[in-house]
Amino acid sequence: MIISASRRTDIPAYYADWFCNRIKAGYVLVRNPMNFRQVSRITLSAEEIDAIVFWTKNPQPLIERLGELSQYMYYFQFTLTPYGRDIEPNLPQKPQVLQTFKRLAEEIGPERVLWRYDPILLNEKYSQEYHIHAFGKIAEELRNHTKKVTISFIDANYRGVKSNIKTLALQDFPQENKLKLSAQLAKIAHENKLEISACAEEMDLQPLGITRARCIDDRLLSKLLNQQMPTNKDKNQRQECGCITAADIGAYNTCRTNCRYCYANYNSSAIDGNINNPESPLLIGDINEDDKISERRKR
Repeated sequence: MIISASRRTDIPAYYADWFCNRIKAGYVLVRNPMNFRQVSRITLSAEEIDAIVFWTKNPQPLIERLGELSQYMYYFQFTLTPYGRDIEPNLPQKPQVLQTFKRLAEEIGPERVLWRYDPILLNEKYSQEYHIHAFGKIAEELRNHTKKVTISFIDANYRGVKSNIKTLALQDFPQENKLKLSAQLAKIAHENKLEISACAEEMDLQPLGITRARCIDDRLLSKLLNQQMPTNKDKNQRQECGCITAADIGAYNTCRTNCRYCYANYNSSAIDGNINNPESPLLIGDINEDDKISERRKR
């Protein structure tokens, strides 16, 4: 089984203690986001977990505890964008995040820290020229600390995004302009010896040298684990998503970075009320008498 930690929230940044406690306990409980009373019990036993994929913008709290994961294979999807606190209000300053990226790569190797430059959005401040300059600057900094970069363009129709972006005054971004910008980013990535892919994009960018991303990637895991991983597309993701199946252990409306483009925080009033108990098997709250707990089937 592969664990996704997590598309729904930033576990390394905000819930590292809870996660390490669940590793010690050997299991985690996860509520079904579509059915609150339905709870899955998911094993975290090192003998039964093939790998863990972390999604984060600031893994600093977890870096100090990587020794507790020595029995596991894992890699990081690390989002590093050029946006300021007008869009990513609760992140450390970007030079600090950049140093965290480099430190993590030095700890576990550049092939296990994948750079995400997404989502790409346009407004008066963040123009196409701004992105070209910023992407080039970050790529030069990270060229020896990662092997790959994944890009994507903001999808305003994605659940939760439409309400979150109202204050951003986004500009139109026609496909022709996306293709031109993608070509520029691909050129910069290749100049810095980085493979570049696009996450869940309908456009075919392969003629530009941009492959279709598999963020939870059977090919990378096969290489890291030195064994062939099954290619079983995750049916719970968008049609354009290339990820293989994984068990996500996060919860929506719990990420305290509060990025203005976020799809996982779609209920702002719920975020402050969602309190984490590091000792609980659930990320948020505790088990109730009428909860139905079932074992997540291992693949």
